[in-house]
Amino acid sequence: MAPWRDIVPFMLHPVRSARYVVSRFCYPMVLRARPGVTVRGKVEVREFPLISIAAGGRLVLGRGVKLNSRNEDYHINMHSPIKLVVGAGARLEIGDDTRGHGPCIHALQDIRTGKRCLIAANTQIIDSSGHDLALSNAAERIYTKGQSKPVAIGDNVWIGANCIILPGVTVGSGSVIAAGSVVTSDIPPSVLAGGNPAIVLRSYPTGSPA
Repeated sequence: MAPWRDIVPFMLHPVRSARYVVSRFCYPMVLRARPGVTVRGKVEVREFPLISIAAGGRLVLGRGVKLNSRNEDYHINMHSPIKLVVGAGARLEIGDDTRGHGPCIHALQDIRTGKRCLIAANTQIIDSSGHDLALSNAAERIYTKGQSKPVAIGDNVWIGANCIILPGVTVGSGSVIAAGSVVTSDIPPSVLAGGNPAIVLRSYPTGSPA
């Protein structure tokens, strides 16, 4: 049961508060009971995410993870609730204290984020493109499923709004991906990267001010 001090502020808005309190304090218990889900500590869920886990898939949520689908008090417009999809035999792991605000993370093989990451609204993180290019036989493309390649995101990474992180990419710890970027290749640690395709725009020493 949620502490009384956590519930009282929302009692002034009973219609909204009922939805918020139920999603924030009850849904983590539902998550723990779901097959294929490991919750390593307290998880905060704002509004109900979309979660799909195929047979043999594993979703691992670290301590202090925040899954936010609540557009109402987010600082930019969030188009959709957070969506976590785990394919058969795949693994999706979200590290301790990482915050996701309405991204879609779709793992058909392996996607892992480090600790204390910020993943902003409308970002797409995928380890498979869904279809092969099949440039020599385009008529067969619709029947292909695409090759999966693991995605790894280091600790303390900030991914701006509306980014796309493509299969096989590693984003180094401490780096920032500018809003609207398409990441097609590895990004080293402690850099600011952006663009389509994303390139390194600036490097900085670990621990230095912005």
